Parts: sequence; C-alpha cells; structure tokens
Amino acid sequence: MRPKIAAGNWKMNGTAAALSELDALSRALPENPPQVVICPPSPLLFRATDAVHGCPIQIGAQDCHAEASGAHTGDISATMIADTGATHVILGHSERRDAYRETDADVRAKAQAAWGAGLTAIICIGESDAQREAGETLQVIGAQLDGSLPDGATAENTVIAYEPIWAIGTGKVPSIAQITEVHDFIRERLAARFGAEISDALPLLYGGSVKAANAAEIFAVENVDGALVGGASLKADDFAPILTALAQS
Repeated sequence: MRPKIAAGNWKMNGTAAALSELDALSRALPENPPQVVICPPSPLLFRATDAVHGCPIQIGAQDCHAEASGAHTGDISATMIADTGATHVILGHSERRDAYRETDADVRAKAQAAWGAGLTAIICIGESDAQREAGETLQVIGAQLDGSLPDGATAENTVIAYEPIWAIGTGKVPSIAQITEVHDFIRERLAARFGAEISDALPLLYGGSVKAANAAEIFAVENVDGALVGGASLKADDFAPILTALAQS
C-alpha cells in the first residue's frame, strides 16, 4: 500500500505571520489523515518545523544546491535543510527548470545531495503546452524521468510529482484520461528501470490547479497517490478539503 501524500508548495509567499495557517491546518486534519508536507520559503523553515512540533505535518524546502557547502551565494544545501528539521525538498519544479535553466542532470545531482542529507526528494516532471499540442507528452515525461531520477530511488527517499506546466496556476486541468495516461506511463517506466517492487511502492503525485472541487475525481485515478498543491495550500481553509478528499480516496 503506497502512502497518500499531499505536499503544499508555498513558493515565494508568506512571512512569519503565515505560519499560523499551520496550526489551523493541524486542527482541520481529517481522521486518518494522509501524509502532509508543507514547503514554505527557506527563511521560514526553522520556525515552520517548530510550529508543527507534535502534530503530523512535515516540513520541506523548495530547492537545494547539489553541493554540501561552498561559494554559492544565496543557495541552501540539503544538509542545511535537514538541520532545520525539515524532511523533504522539492526538486526540478518547472519554475526552476524555466527561470534558472535547470537541466535533468542538475535535478539528478540535487536529488543525490538530498538523499545524502537524509531528505526525501519530491522530483517534479511535466510538459509544456506546446509539447502537449505536438503530441510529445510521453516522450518528454520519459526523458525527464530518466534524466532526473538517480539510481537508488526507493519509496523511502523519492516521490515523483507530475505537473503539466500548462496547468500550474492557470486553472486548466488535464482530463482524467490524460492524467491516467501519464501516471500509468510513469509507473510502467519506473517498473522497467527499477523493477515492479520498487515501482509499485513509489508515490506518484499530480500537481496543477488542484482544488477542493476537483480533488476527489483526480484522487480516484489508480496511479495518483496524492497531490503537489500550489496556491490552494496557502490557506488551511482551502487545503483542508483537499486533504479530506485524499484521505477518503
């Protein structure tokens, strides 16, 4: 049985005052909640881990450097993230791939650094609107998965998040058939590389305009084990219904 996971990516939003949402979220968790990971901006990591002490919410970061230390002004290492008490780190998000020109090789190196620090890597993959329209979705997803995921991936150190770029923050959501096709493809690709035992255990998340109104339908897809949620994770009132839908799926 794969774990159900809901990860919230706050992106570049929130100050210390926003951490009150963590307390509100902890009080709104459904019975038998899924695994919940909130990824705030890095300046909030220490305070966030303190804020969730004693409740089942975990904290993650939004990126890390591939090196453990060095002359990398403005960056944060996986070791530093682990030192805050965080347990996860998002890697390869499309916004990082686009704005910072991160390659699959960059993501792979960061994932290895995350594993070395004892963090779980949430590795993001996804196609653009142009790639979808050109019929290249599975080709793109396969190449990103092969290039971004290091050897040694297990259910303990890795989560895969499929986020079609054209659906992130746009309100557009792929059809259930499209989500099913990609998630089934990812599962099969993982099985071919790592074997059925590891593939069957690795959690696959869907991300891209997930909201309370569409969450239950998305979570009913066989190979969707949860969600990577952006804007709807900023407020407990918006995120809690998604968690409830996942818990009931």
